[in-house]
Parts: sequence; C-alpha cells; structure tokens
Amino acid sequence: MYPTIEAYLDALKTALAGADTALIQDAQADAFEHLSMVLEAKRATAPDLSVPDALAAIIEGYGTPEETASAYREIERRTSPTLKQPGKPQSLLGRVFGAYVDPRTWGALLFMFITFVTGIIYFTWAVTGLALSLGFSILIIGLPFAILFLLSVQGVSLLEGRMVEALLGVRMPRRPLFAQPGLGGLERLKALVADKHTWLSLLYMILQLPLGVAYFVLNVVLLSVSLAFILAPLGDLFIQNPNFTIQLFWLTNPIWVLILLPILGFLLLTLTMHLARSIGGWHGRYAKWMLVNQKPLSS
Repeated sequence: MYPTIEAYLDALKTALAGADTALIQDAQADAFEHLSMVLEAKRATAPDLSVPDALAAIIEGYGTPEETASAYREIERRTSPTLKQPGKPQSLLGRVFGAYVDPRTWGALLFMFITFVTGIIYFTWAVTGLALSLGFSILIIGLPFAILFLLSVQGVSLLEGRMVEALLGVRMPRRPLFAQPGLGGLERLKALVADKHTWLSLLYMILQLPLGVAYFVLNVVLLSVSLAFILAPLGDLFIQNPNFTIQLFWLTNPIWVLILLPILGFLLLTLTMHLARSIGGWHGRYAKWMLVNQKPLSS
C-alpha cells in the first residue's frame, strides 16, 4: 500500500537502483503522469474514495514498482544505443587512429560546432527571459510570462538532452517532466521555482555560450592548422610567384620541410580527433549531471 504518489515514485527509484539516471527519470515521469491523471479522474467520480485506496486500485493495473522497474530495464536492454561504440582495438595503431572510425568523434565535432550557435540562442533567451520575468513581475502578465519562461527552460533541457544523446551517445531523458494536474498559476510557479532542475537547466543554457565559443575556436584553429600543414606541398606547387608580398616560409626551405609538414599535420589532426572525442565524453557527463532530474515536478 502506497499512501501517496511520491511514495510510489520513491519505491520505483529504489527498484531501479543502479540503472541509468536518465532511465530513472523517464520511468518516474511516466509513472507520475499516469498515476496523477488516473487518480484525479477517480477522485472526480468517487469523491469519498481515499487516496491510498484509489492508488491501490490504480497500481494493480499499472504494476508494482518492482514490476515497472523490470519492464523498463527490459526495454532499455532491447533498445540499441544511438551511437554504437566500436570494439576496443588491441593494437597501438588501432588505438591511435581508431578515432577516425569512431562515430563518437564525428558526433562530438558536429556537436561542438552546433554548440556555438545554440549557445548564443540559449544565452540570449535565458538572459532576456529572466530580465523580462523580473520586469513584468509588477504587472498582471508577470505570472503567466514567468511560468511560460520557466517551462520553456525545461523544454530546452529536453531538446538539448536529445541532441546530446544523438551526437554524443550519452543516455539522456526521452520524456518531458509532468506537472501535478490541477495546480493554479501561483502554485505552478512555486513548483517550478522550487525545482532545482529548472535552475540547473537555466545555468546550463547560460554556460553554453562560453563553452560554445571555446569549442568553436578550438576546432577552427586545430583543424585549420592541421589541414594547412597537410596541404602545404600543394600550396608550394601553385604559389610560385616571386612578386608575392607575403611569402610562405616553406617556399624557401629545403624539400624535407615539405615532407615533414604533412606528417605533422596528420599527427595534429589525429590529436584533434582524440581531443574532440574526449571533450564530447566530458560534455555528455556534464550535461547528464546538469539536465537529469530523478524526480518529476510535483506540488
């Protein structure tokens, strides 16, 4: 017998101990939504029915926490990961150059470039939304605007999580948080403000701007230098005009320089690939810590 929905959610979390935190959030969000909606419907048709008795009847059809946890573990086991990690190479060359065939490397590179754009959007929306929410707080539109803004923050959190999972291969929540039904505007705002997930998501949005700029600069510099070194011999073939105001240094250097530069460029490119994959792994763990909330929004 579970006296409240929160007690059921706590039991479900215990039953899912050791599972991925994003899976726990999805399971709790689904259970919270189902139990809340059905409980509200039952109480509307039978006002004299106590909450524990109503929950007992609902749980009988929905499943005990142990049964629900087992079902979610089985679904997770059968679901293929977004990015399949290649087998760990045994040789030294395989470990060094395996980054080129690892989908996580290319996903991380793409994510780092995209973060430059999303970081600007997130930062602008977060700062503007906060400023307008505070400015409108003395007006009648202040309450609904603040609610919509904080809900949009949680929406961005879900969207960013899906992108992180798709490009970085880190399991993230796949379902939005479900709010307690029947809450008034002020109660809804209080619940959003009291939820630390809201503020962590907002902080994540703000921090994406400096991270996006750093990722973009790092990628552009390293990739540009790597490709410039690799293509240096081709440049020597096409740039032979002595009247050039700017002379590239390899034009007056011995042939061994033209041989050495592509080798250095390829090694630098390989290092860039490993660095991108490492940054992608770090950002995935960082995003999971910031954006995963193991307990759905309640009153």
